[in-house]
Amino acid sequence: MNIQKHSENVHSICHQWCIERQTIAFVPTMGNLHAGHLKLVEKAQQLADKIVVSIFVNPLQFGENEDYSVYPRTIDEDREKLADHVVDLLFVPEVHDIYPNGPSESTIVEVPTLSGILCGASRPRHFSGVATVVNKFFNIIQPNIAVFGKKDFQQLMIIKRMVNDLNMPLTIVGEETIREQDGLATSSRNAYLTTDERERAPLLFHSLSKAKQRILSGDKQFTDIEDAMKLTLNQQKLTTEYFSIRNATDLIVADVNTKDFVVLAAVYLGSTRLIDNLSFSLK
Repeated sequence: MNIQKHSENVHSICHQWCIERQTIAFVPTMGNLHAGHLKLVEKAQQLADKIVVSIFVNPLQFGENEDYSVYPRTIDEDREKLADHVVDLLFVPEVHDIYPNGPSESTIVEVPTLSGILCGASRPRHFSGVATVVNKFFNIIQPNIAVFGKKDFQQLMIIKRMVNDLNMPLTIVGEETIREQDGLATSSRNAYLTTDERERAPLLFHSLSKAKQRILSGDKQFTDIEDAMKLTLNQQKLTTEYFSIRNATDLIVADVNTKDFVVLAAVYLGSTRLIDNLSFSLK
């Protein structure tokens, strides 16, 4: 596995692959890799000749009171995990390489409307930070395919919109969420949970599943479903930021004519923020 820190070297390597007509699949991560990340790498291996993985904790997508300084950085362990997979290039840039003038002086990519709802309502800088850094990586690597997890469904939608709006010649692939045996979605932030919080965390997935079943059974009282699930979660000390039933194609609030659904939620367990979603269609 070739490990590079500088964007010029990465661009040169990937450009040579393009000259050789090798297809490139890209998996962006912030490190602290788990089974969900490795599933993205495995998906990328099915789709392209060359696999590029990035590890970069992006300061631009963290708010003032969020966990950038303490976000787990486990590069040695991450390298070991990737060594068991066929990864051709690991890109581990420093902040000054990605933001030569500093994050606060960087040109920003903003995806309107989608970035301001759901998670974006409470994290107003977050998705502009995501869109900006992903855009930079796309320019450096110039992949044919990029693979993202569906656990952050809103992020996936924003990246797809950005690629379409900016006429980028690549395909965005969404990969299904990897879950623990009790349903909890794999996440780097699960490590922050106490033993008691970890026992209660699967209630998030269970509530999404109940909402899905009510909709599939014909219940169209979406506000009532949302309220009932929020009440259940809050009673179990999962403080609900939002629980929302949306159209899976554009994240507009679902109505009686919606056929493709996504149910999304964000909760706090203690100081740990967890997100999850379930998407499905009516026959």
